[in-house]
Amino acid sequence: MILESLYRKLWSRLGGRPWTYILRDAWHDYEGLWIIGLVSAGALLGHWLWALFFWFVLVFTLGYIAGHLFWGTSYVRGQQGVTEERK
Repeated sequence: MILESLYRKLWSRLGGRPWTYILRDAWHDYEGLWIIGLVSAGALLGHWLWALFFWFVLVFTLGYIAGHLFWGTSYVRGQQGVTEERK
């Protein structure tokens, strides 16, 4: 709850809407540049920080999973996904 309110205060002052939406728009507007930049960053990190590369991937993956499991929507015990019958 504290992180959500802090994030809301930040994006309302910096950007005017959630940063996820801003990044999604930027991805769709400049997809080629994003791909080139991400591949280049990965190549540089892999070259310079090869010994730490797998640790970075592990930490990123754990953060990614935690973000999708614990942030965003409210927790509802036994929550079901939307199926064709429920639309």
